[in-house]
Amino acid sequence: MAILSKDESQAILKKVLSFSTADECEATLSGSNGGNVRSARNAISTSGAVDNVSLGVEARFGKRSGVATCNEFDDATLRRCVQRAEEIARLAPESPEYMPLLGPQTYVAAPKSFAAATAGITPDFRATQIGKTMKICDEKKVTSAAFLNDEAGFVAKRNNKGLEAYQQYSNVEFSITVRTPDGTGSGYATADFIDASAFDAGKLTLTAAEKAANSRNAKAIEPGKYTVILEPAALVANSDASLMAALMGALDARNADEGRSFLSKKGGGNRKGEKLFDERVTIYSDPTNAEIASLTFAGDGRPQKKMTWIEKGVVKNLYTSRFWAQKAGIPDIPRPGGWIMEGGTQSVQDMIKGTAKGILVTRLWYIRPVDPQTLLYTGLTRDGTFYIENGKIKHPVKNFRFNESPIIMLNNLEAIGKPVRVNGNLVPPLKIRDFTFTSLSDAV
Repeated sequence: MAILSKDESQAILKKVLSFSTADECEATLSGSNGGNVRSARNAISTSGAVDNVSLGVEARFGKRSGVATCNEFDDATLRRCVQRAEEIARLAPESPEYMPLLGPQTYVAAPKSFAAATAGITPDFRATQIGKTMKICDEKKVTSAAFLNDEAGFVAKRNNKGLEAYQQYSNVEFSITVRTPDGTGSGYATADFIDASAFDAGKLTLTAAEKAANSRNAKAIEPGKYTVILEPAALVANSDASLMAALMGALDARNADEGRSFLSKKGGGNRKGEKLFDERVTIYSDPTNAEIASLTFAGDGRPQKKMTWIEKGVVKNLYTSRFWAQKAGIPDIPRPGGWIMEGGTQSVQDMIKGTAKGILVTRLWYIRPVDPQTLLYTGLTRDGTFYIENGKIKHPVKNFRFNESPIIMLNNLEAIGKPVRVNGNLVPPLKIRDFTFTSLSDAV
């Protein structure tokens, strides 16, 4: 039952609204099916499956609101869910930032955010893909830990003001870490796709295994400022945080207007319209982009459209809540899903060939904020860090702790490579001068 059609989902939502006596009522129905498999030390360790549909109902009386959820859809359960939301709303305090529910909205044509191949993934498919990784690692006498996760689902919304939205989506993501038997070498690779037919775990495993073999017996070099080549996975593929995600997350108008951001101006206001980055930096979002197609509506029902955030180094737009947009008298722009950073045509290998001296970074991890006013972050390199000399990788180096801000980083650009999809975004490798490494790390 997990993936309901538009007609099926809207029929349930209409029934929900018919049970409501609230001034305003909005219902959101979402569901997904999928699964995962995890391996460790070249053996499958866990596997799982998800099949669920849930309903969320928000009821409002004046400026008071309440929310209730359920995952059964008979009339009696739906009625109780609505009644519970209304009971909570009557008890809730008034919201000082109340905004009425949206009326009918116009959304861009739904992109190809759903692939039947991903929705049709079976346990056999997952086992086959993970089996490729284990076979390769056994043959190369290395040890791996991998995680494969897939999901296909839908989101549907409806309210009593006339808003109606529906879209399906799918995604498959994979990551693998490979270690050498002596524990001195480590490699990493990751990828994600809308369509599972483009996914090949074996190819990614070979990349990680090669990095692991090449990173054995790393040499220590002095911390300091270096020219670095950051692979796309070093920029965004991190479950904790990432430098580029930090930048995109900081493009919030309210934080800037209230003095909590690098975009804040002394005395009030924000720095929208100022050139803050290298003129080669252009970042935009587009939910209809074929490679990273995403939902065309935000969680509150606002339309998601193509939007430029940074253009030739100039901050062009900031996202905001509906309340703050109205209060501040600024454009009402929701936070984007995936984003795209424009780049060139160079591969990582091309960038290495053009580097006299520098460091190649596969991945950053354990990233933590230091100063929100400057977007200064600290973290560690891992899973393959290499010294470059005269256009070639000369030897692996011990990992570093870094202190760096994406603002400074994007003003020290030497080259931008070809964007690739990572973590739902299109991200190019970047060649940066004067990247700050503050100390060495014994981790591999």
